Amino acid sequence: MAMYWDPFRDLDRLAQGLLDTRQTPRMMPIDLHRDGDHYVLSADLPGVDPGSIDVDVDGQLLTIRAERTLRSDADVQWLAHERPSGSFLRQLTLGDGLDTSAISAHYDNGVLSVVIPVSERAKPRKVAVQSAPHVEQEVTAGGTASS
Repeated sequence: MAMYWDPFRDLDRLAQGLLDTRQTPRMMPIDLHRDGDHYVLSADLPGVDPGSIDVDVDGQLLTIRAERTLRSDADVQWLAHERPSGSFLRQLTLGDGLDTSAISAHYDNGVLSVVIPVSERAKPRKVAVQSAPHVEQEVTAGGTASS
Protein backbone atom coordinates (compact mmCIF):
# COMPACT_ATOMS: atom_id res chain seq x y z
CA MET A 1 0.00 0.00 0.00
CA ALA A 2 1.53 3.29 -1.10
CA MET A 3 1.34 6.17 1.35
CA TYR A 4 2.76 9.64 1.02
CA TRP A 5 4.27 11.69 3.83
CA ASP A 6 2.51 14.89 4.85
CA PRO A 7 4.54 16.62 7.58
CA PHE A 8 1.64 18.86 8.68
CA ARG A 9 -0.74 15.93 9.07
CA ASP A 10 1.87 13.99 10.99
CA LEU A 11 2.63 16.95 13.28
CA ASP A 12 -1.07 17.45 13.91
CA ARG A 13 -1.49 13.77 14.74
CA LEU A 14 1.57 13.90 17.03
CA ALA A 15 0.22 16.96 18.88
CA GLN A 16 -3.21 15.36 19.25
CA GLY A 17 -1.60 12.20 20.56
CA LEU A 18 0.41 14.11 23.15
CA LEU A 19 -2.57 16.13 24.33
CA ASP A 20 -5.01 13.21 24.25
CA THR A 21 -4.86 11.43 27.59
CA ARG A 22 -7.21 8.61 26.45
CA GLN A 23 -8.90 9.08 29.80
CA THR A 24 -11.59 11.52 28.77
CA PRO A 25 -14.57 10.44 26.67
CA ARG A 26 -14.68 11.68 23.09
CA MET A 27 -17.55 13.61 21.54
CA MET A 28 -19.73 11.99 18.91
CA PRO A 29 -21.12 13.99 15.98
CA ILE A 30 -24.91 14.25 15.97
CA ASP A 31 -27.77 15.51 13.82
CA LEU A 32 -31.07 16.54 15.42
CA HIS A 33 -34.31 17.31 13.60
CA ARG A 34 -38.04 17.42 14.24
CA ASP A 35 -40.25 15.07 12.28
CA GLY A 36 -43.92 15.69 13.06
CA ASP A 37 -44.63 14.93 16.71
CA HIS A 38 -41.16 13.73 17.63
CA TYR A 39 -37.48 14.68 17.48
CA VAL A 40 -34.89 12.38 15.94
CA LEU A 41 -31.28 12.44 17.13
CA SER A 42 -28.76 10.60 14.94
CA ALA A 43 -25.30 9.94 16.38
CA ASP A 44 -22.38 8.59 14.33
CA LEU A 45 -20.81 5.62 16.13
CA PRO A 46 -19.15 3.50 13.42
CA GLY A 47 -17.36 0.39 14.62
CA VAL A 48 -18.95 0.50 18.06
CA ASP A 49 -20.18 -2.73 19.60
CA PRO A 50 -23.98 -2.32 19.98
CA GLY A 51 -23.77 -3.96 23.41
CA SER A 52 -21.58 -1.11 24.66
CA ILE A 53 -24.12 1.61 23.81
CA ASP A 54 -25.94 3.02 26.82
CA VAL A 55 -28.74 5.61 26.57
CA ASP A 56 -29.96 7.08 29.88
CA VAL A 57 -32.54 9.71 30.78
CA ASP A 58 -32.28 11.30 34.21
CA GLY A 59 -34.87 14.03 34.60
CA GLN A 60 -34.22 16.31 31.65
CA LEU A 61 -30.67 15.02 30.94
CA LEU A 62 -30.17 12.57 28.04
CA THR A 63 -26.81 10.77 28.18
CA ILE A 64 -25.38 8.57 25.42
CA ARG A 65 -22.29 6.47 26.12
CA ALA A 66 -20.49 4.02 23.84
CA GLU A 67 -17.19 2.18 23.66
CA ARG A 68 -14.98 1.36 20.67
CA THR A 69 -12.20 -1.05 21.55
CA LEU A 70 -8.82 -0.98 19.86
CA ARG A 71 -7.62 -4.12 18.14
CA SER A 72 -4.98 -5.46 20.50
CA ASP A 73 -3.13 -8.08 18.51
CA ALA A 74 0.48 -8.00 19.67
CA ASP A 75 1.86 -8.86 16.24
CA VAL A 76 0.04 -6.04 14.41
CA GLN A 77 2.21 -3.29 12.94
CA TRP A 78 0.11 -0.17 12.40
CA LEU A 79 0.74 1.78 9.20
CA ALA A 80 -1.99 4.29 9.96
CA HIS A 81 -4.04 4.61 13.13
CA GLU A 82 -6.45 7.56 12.85
CA ARG A 83 -9.77 6.23 14.11
CA PRO A 84 -10.28 7.06 17.77
CA SER A 85 -10.99 4.30 20.24
CA GLY A 86 -12.13 4.36 23.82
CA SER A 87 -15.20 5.93 25.38
CA PHE A 88 -17.61 8.25 23.63
CA LEU A 89 -20.02 10.49 25.52
CA ARG A 90 -22.73 13.01 24.62
CA GLN A 91 -25.12 14.73 27.00
CA LEU A 92 -28.09 16.87 26.03
CA THR A 93 -30.51 18.78 28.20
CA LEU A 94 -34.06 18.08 27.08
CA GLY A 95 -36.57 20.90 27.20
CA ASP A 96 -40.02 20.84 28.70
CA GLY A 97 -42.80 19.40 26.58
CA LEU A 98 -41.05 16.13 25.72
CA ASP A 99 -42.30 12.69 26.71
CA THR A 100 -39.10 11.34 28.29
CA SER A 101 -40.83 8.10 29.33
CA ALA A 102 -41.41 7.15 25.67
CA ILE A 103 -37.89 7.71 24.27
CA SER A 104 -36.70 4.87 22.04
CA ALA A 105 -33.34 4.08 20.38
CA HIS A 106 -31.96 1.76 17.72
CA TYR A 107 -28.50 1.21 16.19
CA ASP A 108 -28.11 0.44 12.49
CA ASN A 109 -25.10 0.68 10.15
CA GLY A 110 -23.00 2.63 12.66
CA VAL A 111 -25.68 5.21 13.42
CA LEU A 112 -27.56 5.41 16.70
CA SER A 113 -31.05 6.90 16.27
CA VAL A 114 -32.86 8.20 19.34
CA VAL A 115 -36.54 9.13 18.92
CA ILE A 116 -37.86 11.66 21.44
CA PRO A 117 -41.64 12.19 21.28
CA VAL A 118 -43.34 15.49 22.04
CA SER A 119 -45.73 15.17 24.98
CA GLU A 120 -49.46 15.44 24.36
CA ARG A 121 -49.71 18.63 26.42
CA ALA A 122 -47.07 20.34 24.25
CA LYS A 123 -48.63 19.49 20.88
CA PRO A 124 -50.52 22.23 19.06
CA ARG A 125 -54.26 21.92 19.49
CA LYS A 126 -57.43 23.74 18.52
CA VAL A 127 -59.39 25.54 21.20
CA ALA A 128 -63.15 25.51 20.70
CA VAL A 129 -64.78 28.91 20.95
CA GLN A 130 -68.17 28.83 22.60
CA SER A 131 -70.68 31.62 22.66
CA ALA A 132 -72.38 32.65 25.90
CA PRO A 133 -76.16 32.18 26.10
CA HIS A 134 -78.02 35.31 25.03
CA VAL A 135 -79.62 37.08 27.98
CA GLU A 136 -82.22 39.73 27.30
CA GLN A 137 -81.91 42.72 29.49
CA GLU A 138 -84.46 45.41 30.19
CA VAL A 139 -83.22 48.83 31.04
CA THR A 140 -85.19 50.61 33.72
CA ALA A 141 -84.77 54.04 35.20
CA GLY A 142 -83.20 52.60 38.32
CA GLY A 143 -80.66 50.35 36.61
CA THR A 144 -80.47 47.19 34.58
CA ALA A 145 -82.87 44.32 35.16
CA SER A 146 -82.88 40.90 33.55
CA SER A 147 -86.06 39.36 32.35
